[in-house]
Amino acid sequence: MAAELNSGHVKSIFHNGFTTIEFFHPQSNSLPRKLLEELAQAIHGAGNDPETRLILLRSGGDKAFCAGASFDELKKIRTEEEGLQFFSGFAHVLNAMRTCPKFIIGRIHGRCVGGGVGLAAGVDYAIALDKADIKLSELAIGIGPFVVGPAIERKIGLSAFTQLSIDTTMWRNADWAKRNRLYAEVYSSETEMEEAIGRLVFSLTHSSPAAMAEMKKMFWKGTEHWDKLLLERAATSGKLILSEFSRNAINKNN
Repeated sequence: MAAELNSGHVKSIFHNGFTTIEFFHPQSNSLPRKLLEELAQAIHGAGNDPETRLILLRSGGDKAFCAGASFDELKKIRTEEEGLQFFSGFAHVLNAMRTCPKFIIGRIHGRCVGGGVGLAAGVDYAIALDKADIKLSELAIGIGPFVVGPAIERKIGLSAFTQLSIDTTMWRNADWAKRNRLYAEVYSSETEMEEAIGRLVFSLTHSSPAAMAEMKKMFWKGTEHWDKLLLERAATSGKLILSEFSRNAINKNN
């Protein structure tokens, strides 16, 4: 288990005015605390880099975009403080995305579960494949989408967020995600998706950095309280994950 938690990577590559940040974990791109910390740091770093005009967020492999929280790490949580520390990782990533002065484009090539849906909601513009189905599974393990909830609700609205949160068994397809504004564009082939990303990246890397920074502030206006809110939500998840219901559900799904 320790080897699995320590595997995976977060890589940043700068090229022609934009920085690509890639995260990867062999367990369907799930996110242990270490990768969450590295992802938040990478976003901060690229956001503060004067040469970077745009960030492209992607994950490795060709299957899931992100399976959310690492179940191996959830099993290790024994105290509320440990739970807070783990779920704070998602809070730090979302707050890094929110406060980053650069636009973040999301390349969503596969399924998103739980925190993965949160990442898709946290980017400023998501371009996806038609196999990028989504599901919020938190309630099934005795918690809820507390930390990622504000980002998802902001993007798709309260009604759609409620539907996702309540029915943890139904996959919503990429068309549903596009109709509900999670995805900006959806394509049926990787070639089409890459062409769309390339077009947008070229356009934005030739746009005014100052104007884009001001637009980013405008788009995220009203979220200034998230620094506190998301940590409060992390504490809620950290407490609930210790319940007998959660312990049984996590063991059953592992």
